[in-house]
Amino acid sequence: MQNEPTVRLSAVRRLYEVSARMGAGRSLAETLQAVVDGVVNGLGFGIAVLNLRHPDGKFEVIAVAGSPEARSALLGKVSAADLFDAEFAIADEWGKLRFVPHERLPEGEVTGWVPDVPVSDAPEAWHPLDALFAPLYSSDGELVGMLSVDLPEDQRRPGPIHRELLEIFATQAGLAIDKARLTDRLLAEKTRLEASEATFRLVFEGAGNGMATVAFDGPELGRILRVNAAFCRITGYTPDQLVGTRLVSFLRDEEPEQTRTELEKLAASNGTYRFERVFTQPSGNAIWLGGTASLVEQGAGLPRILLVQIDDVTARKDAERELRHHAAHDPLTGLPNRRLLQHRFAKVLEQTRITGRPGALLFCDLNHFKLVNDGYGHEAGDRALREIATRLSTAVRHGDTVARLGGDEFAVLAEDISGDDLTTLITRLEYAVSRPLPNIAVEVTTSVGTVPITPTTTDLDTLLHEADQAMYAAKSRRS
Repeated sequence: MQNEPTVRLSAVRRLYEVSARMGAGRSLAETLQAVVDGVVNGLGFGIAVLNLRHPDGKFEVIAVAGSPEARSALLGKVSAADLFDAEFAIADEWGKLRFVPHERLPEGEVTGWVPDVPVSDAPEAWHPLDALFAPLYSSDGELVGMLSVDLPEDQRRPGPIHRELLEIFATQAGLAIDKARLTDRLLAEKTRLEASEATFRLVFEGAGNGMATVAFDGPELGRILRVNAAFCRITGYTPDQLVGTRLVSFLRDEEPEQTRTELEKLAASNGTYRFERVFTQPSGNAIWLGGTASLVEQGAGLPRILLVQIDDVTARKDAERELRHHAAHDPLTGLPNRRLLQHRFAKVLEQTRITGRPGALLFCDLNHFKLVNDGYGHEAGDRALREIATRLSTAVRHGDTVARLGGDEFAVLAEDISGDDLTTLITRLEYAVSRPLPNIAVEVTTSVGTVPITPTTTDLDTLLHEADQAMYAAKSRRS
């Protein structure tokens, strides 16, 4: 996990599913278990433990995932408010995370449960006494809990990409816990007071998340009846602009038939409809709203209404988009990585088989780049790689893909190209790399090996191997 983003696409998809399970309407217990399950199933850690912070400041282990032994030993354990102070005093700050390496622990002083796993002496190996914590905060910055993780799947201390993913996940988890607490309070209040109108109005108006009632029967079907202050704050509209209008007129409903079907099922089951929709604010700005719509019976002879609860989930959507980007792009240069190259190769091969016109895969290896790292340091080398990545991306045609394979190796995937056009492309790539690098005297060049993509081409790995061999042949001709 140290140097390469190894998050599998399946794991990222599981994170999206967990994020949905932490959405509006979930109870606190369900949300806490979803958090630790998501860390184990989606982020590649063997154990996750969540300490919930109570109003008196004490911490209680509420959810454990990944180890029945850890669950048995830790679940329900209550600790003092200063539980983490001593460890954080010797911890490394990894952004918002706190990492406590085992070698800094006072000799003989071990607290909590320790997994019984072999100890490795490999560099950067994870030690059973290592500890990684992610503080969880509410939307107003209150510490609501502490997430601790253990046993990374590759048995190494997490690198920058996994740390960033854990930070993103912890941010969303803190907000979800905050929201689940509110949901629990609302549900308890509704059950206890049986939806008394006075109490409902109090909860409705004072809720931190947006709430609205919408007509569900008769000619007023779909019209907004009432909104609270939070609904107006989130959407940007005043009550006068909202009440009496149809809610769908503000939504970008890309699947109206699906929405209609789900609402019909809601009417038949008296259940809860969960949704995420793009909402247009008065400025024209589009935001993502996520929430629930629950059918409420008002009594005999009275029309039913929908109680809608919403939150602005744009930040989570942005985080999901960032997760997808990390899964498909090189973290240093921002270029597509091998996974995305494979996806685009499949499309090029399909088009080649349809048209019969060949494409090409070009393998680019930088010459003399080691001298840059040796003479100017790795930070300068990283800047140089980013500069070269930009030059390569500018040199190719629109629609071509430039990918970083690792180190100083790049690949270019080009559709429908051969002969003089391919020669011209190679020349442009060689020229783009050979131009002097800012503040670096080393003359960096590139050797380019190319192989055609034809209807009989089978797979990317074989093609990369052939292009690699062609590159070495080109490199030999230069020397």
